[in-house]
Amino acid sequence: MTAGSRRSGRAYALQLLYARDGDPATDVAGAAETWAETFDLEVDATAQAFARELVAAAAEHSVRIDALITAASKNWRIDRMSRVDRNILRLGACELVAFRDVPVKVVINEAVELAKRFGTAESSAFVNGVLDRIATAVGRRPEDDA
Repeated sequence: MTAGSRRSGRAYALQLLYARDGDPATDVAGAAETWAETFDLEVDATAQAFARELVAAAAEHSVRIDALITAASKNWRIDRMSRVDRNILRLGACELVAFRDVPVKVVINEAVELAKRFGTAESSAFVNGVLDRIATAVGRRPEDDA
């Protein structure tokens, strides 16, 4: 899978998580399609498959992921975070927990890029700091990546 497909897949997965977070009964596929059109995302079949893997893993590990985010986000309750930031963090934490073949630097950088694209001016720094603490908490450090 190319880096471009993974990047597109992450953006698509973010949309799916965002839609589900807003209303669990939402037509996730329809909401993601609307986002793809709004933000001019090109999502090929490979990227869609990767997005589905990410969303499935995020659902499977949701309790642990939210606990990690809560512990790593000093002075922020998860329900008080912006929906975009919260779901970027869920996506990044999911990769740190369930996709251990993806280097830590890549996970954090990709999440920061999503935050720059979809979040506020402060989102990228917030996401970077929280995911760095989560990486440490789950025993993953950038220097350990081969």
